[in-house]
Amino acid sequence: MPQAYVRRSAPEERTPRWDLLDWAVRGDREELLGVLYGGESVLIQHDGEPLLGRVPGARSGGMITSMSSTVGMTAGLLRELDLRAGHRVLDVGIGAGVTAAVACWVCGERGVVTVDRDPHVTEAARTHLAELGYRPTVVTGNGEAGWEERAPYDRVFVSYAVPWVSWAWVEQLAPGGRVLASVTGTSPSWPGLAVITRTAHGRVEGELRAVEFGHRPGHGFQRIFLSRAFVERISAADGGRSFHSRTAPPPDEPRGLWLAVAALRPGLVRNWGADHLMIGAPACGSWLTVRPGAAGTWTMTACGPRDIWDEIQTVAARWRAAGSPTSYRLCLDAHGEQWVSAGSGEKELAWSLPRPTSQEPTEVRA
Repeated sequence: MPQAYVRRSAPEERTPRWDLLDWAVRGDREELLGVLYGGESVLIQHDGEPLLGRVPGARSGGMITSMSSTVGMTAGLLRELDLRAGHRVLDVGIGAGVTAAVACWVCGERGVVTVDRDPHVTEAARTHLAELGYRPTVVTGNGEAGWEERAPYDRVFVSYAVPWVSWAWVEQLAPGGRVLASVTGTSPSWPGLAVITRTAHGRVEGELRAVEFGHRPGHGFQRIFLSRAFVERISAADGGRSFHSRTAPPPDEPRGLWLAVAALRPGLVRNWGADHLMIGAPACGSWLTVRPGAAGTWTMTACGPRDIWDEIQTVAARWRAAGSPTSYRLCLDAHGEQWVSAGSGEKELAWSLPRPTSQEPTEVRA
């Protein structure tokens, strides 16, 4: 990544401002290294621009349209992918080409196919990979369709969050192969990682793991968020009603519970910047805060039509009855039905993944 953006404006400033840092500019190098390895996503494209031949400097207005995932998360997922020499790899969502470069280095470039819908992104990735000495198959097209021409694949890696698993990725998976994809709802607070395998006998098996971090959403997949004004209203307890309980809120660590909350009670967002539990529902304006009180009690303050505290406790009871799972079975069929479950019988905890109503037309260009 010889270039990357750094934001210079406040998060909700009306006209956002960025600077494009460039490794060729000696004065940018220290800050650029901090951006690349600072633990945040790396911003690489502004307003759908071409990535090659850009002049470094200030930009204003518009929005960031492509980014590279954090280095630490990418490294962890690549370890989970367990790449081996000779593997055929489908890399969906090129970004800066980091995953494709690692796949070429480990597996050999002849077996690597990397695809992205943005021709500027694929053009830049092709150029940067060639500068490293790698020439995989680089495709401009709809990543949800995979790339059937080079299938089957031993590994499929999806570098953006999706609401469900594309069946094309499963169909194009070789026996013994594995798919990794972030599968989440509209809330960014509690992500899941789908791990799909095809056994040596061709049977498809799936697991949805509750994880701490996940990829950002792909094209057309909108996320909800807590605006600064909403957070300030919650912090001021504007219109809130308080009550006390000896029941402690669930801790952060049982992520399997919070993944179930996100799926079964959609529309909730956690403010991770608060030093206490703060959850809001942007669609209706409901919110909940929980702080430790005196003598082992907890003080809850809530507002709005949703009883978020009761929703959490209801799901928590079902989650415990299902065995307090940290991961779930992920079932898929060729007709597009996908569902998640844990436990069995009356204690089963289950939900369906939303099937996309439409998909973009497939355009492929190698």
